[in-house]
Amino acid sequence: MFEIYRKELLELLRDRKTLFFVIALPILIFPLIIGFMVFLSSQATQSAEQKVHQFALVNGHYAPDFAQRLFYHKSFKQTKENDMYSTIDDLVSAVKSGKIDVGVYIPKAAHEAMQLGEQTTWSVVFNDAKAINFIYTRIEELKTRFTDELVSDALTQYGVVKEKQEAFLHPISLQKVDTADKRENLGEKLGGIIPYLLIPLILAGAIYPAIDMGAGEKERGTLETLLLTPVSRTQLVLGKFLTLLTTSVSSAIITVASLGIWVGIAVTFIQVDVIKVAFASVGAGEFVLIFMLLLPVAAILSSLVLAISIYARTFKEAQNYMGPLNFLIILPMMASIMPNMQLSSTTALIPITNVSLAIKDIIKGTVDMNLVWLIFISTAVLGGILLAACVRWFSKESVLFR
Repeated sequence: MFEIYRKELLELLRDRKTLFFVIALPILIFPLIIGFMVFLSSQATQSAEQKVHQFALVNGHYAPDFAQRLFYHKSFKQTKENDMYSTIDDLVSAVKSGKIDVGVYIPKAAHEAMQLGEQTTWSVVFNDAKAINFIYTRIEELKTRFTDELVSDALTQYGVVKEKQEAFLHPISLQKVDTADKRENLGEKLGGIIPYLLIPLILAGAIYPAIDMGAGEKERGTLETLLLTPVSRTQLVLGKFLTLLTTSVSSAIITVASLGIWVGIAVTFIQVDVIKVAFASVGAGEFVLIFMLLLPVAAILSSLVLAISIYARTFKEAQNYMGPLNFLIILPMMASIMPNMQLSSTTALIPITNVSLAIKDIIKGTVDMNLVWLIFISTAVLGGILLAACVRWFSKESVLFR
C-alpha cells in the first residue's frame, strides 16, 4: 500500500498541472479575491456617493423650502427641461426614456393642506430596479426635514415652545441594544463566504490527481501492470486514496494558511474596517479547528473522485463526470446561508452543509464544540463508508475493464 502511495505521489510531483491546483491556486486565490472584492466595494461606494442624478420637480412652488434644498443638494441636478413636465405620466415617460433619473410630483400646497387637516401624497418616480439605491432615501430625508419644519411652525402657532416640540414630533424613540458583538454580526455576513473558498479548492486538489490515477492509468495501459503486482486491490485503492487525501489535505493546509496570512496582511495594511473587525480576533486555534473540519471532507471528496475516475474509460470521460460534483457541493453550501439556517444537532448531520455552518460559527466566535465533534464524527463515518464502497467498486472487473 505504501509503495503504491509513494509511486503515485512521486508521479504527481512531476505533474505541473497538479502542483498548480494543489499549491499555486490556494496561495493566489485569496489575494486576488480579497483585492477584487475590496476594489469593487470601494469603487461601487464611491461611484454611488459621487453620482449626480437628473431630476424634475412638478409644482415646486407648493413646497418652496423643499424645492430649494433639492435644487442645491450635491446628489441632484435639475433638468433644463423641467418646465416640460406637468403630470405624473410625464415624469414616468421621462424616467423610462432616460431623460431624468427621478421625478417628484407635488399635488398641492403641503402647508395649506395641513391647516385643513388633510394629508398630502407626493409621488417619487424612479426606476427601482437600477442600482441607484440612494435616490429614494435622500429624497425621503429632504421630505422629512420639510415636514418636521411644517409641524414645528404649526406647533409654534398653537403656543408650543421649541423645547417641547421634539416630544410632539417624535414622541417615541427606539434605542438599539444589540447583544451580539461586532465580530458576531460581521461573521454572520462574511463567514458564509469562507466555505465557498475552502471546499471547492479541496475538491480541485483531489480531482486532477484522481483522474490521472484512474482513467489516466487505463489510457496509458498501466492499470493492468498494477493489477499483476503482488498487491491486493484493497491495498491499491488505499494507496491511491492516501495519495488523494494527501493532495486534498495539502490543499486544505495551504488554503487555511493562505487565508490566515492574507487576512493578516489585509488587517495590517488595508484600511477595511469590516475585515479588521471580523477577523482581527480570529486566532490560530480557530484556523486549526477549520482545518480539522476540512479533513473528513477531504476524505469524502477523495473517495468520490477516485470512484468516478476508476469507472471512467478515458481521461475526457472522467472530466465530464467530475463536472457535476461542483454543483453537488455548491448546493449544500448554498443551504448553509439560507435564512434561519443555524447549526444544530440536525443540521450537523447534513454533509457539507454542516461544515459550512460550523466554519461560519467559528468566524463568528459562537461555535458549539459539542456540535463540532458531532460534525467531525459523522463526516468521518461517511468518508469511511464511501472509501469502503470505492474498494468494492475497484474489485469489480466490469468497472475496471469497461
